[in-house]
Amino acid sequence: MMLVHSDQSRGFSLVELMAVIAVISLLLIVAYPSYQGYVKDNRRTEAQSALSGFAAAMERHFSNNNTYLGAGPSGADTGAPAIYPDEAPLDSQTKYYDLTIHAATISTYTLRATPKGTQVGDGFLELLSTTQRRWDKNDDGTIGVGEYDWQK
Repeated sequence: MMLVHSDQSRGFSLVELMAVIAVISLLLIVAYPSYQGYVKDNRRTEAQSALSGFAAAMERHFSNNNTYLGAGPSGADTGAPAIYPDEAPLDSQTKYYDLTIHAATISTYTLRATPKGTQVGDGFLELLSTTQRRWDKNDDGTIGVGEYDWQK
């Protein structure tokens, strides 16, 4: 019995290759924005966790001083904290939020996480001494209706 070989090449045609590239491109177009949203959400969650740790540091400061005042740099009442790291996430080289004491009195405080870098546009997060959580979801610079929680 004799096998006959054809002179045709056994590979992919240009049309088949273009179809595969088109399918992969379409998948990337759909998947990449979802991935970016997931990454942004994860970074926001890390900032929320950092704000909770920051609030615990403020409570320790209050226990030691009977006031929330003076927790900033050189005893200042607002600005970057002297009692806690000033960027989040805490355990990463790349930081996506600045942590600040936005307002403080003897008995109250407002802590803020302001997005930076590729996180810009996600809106700032706040945690008040009353444990109220706020998120400027529409990134207009103010807390409006529907922005009194950290839920999406």
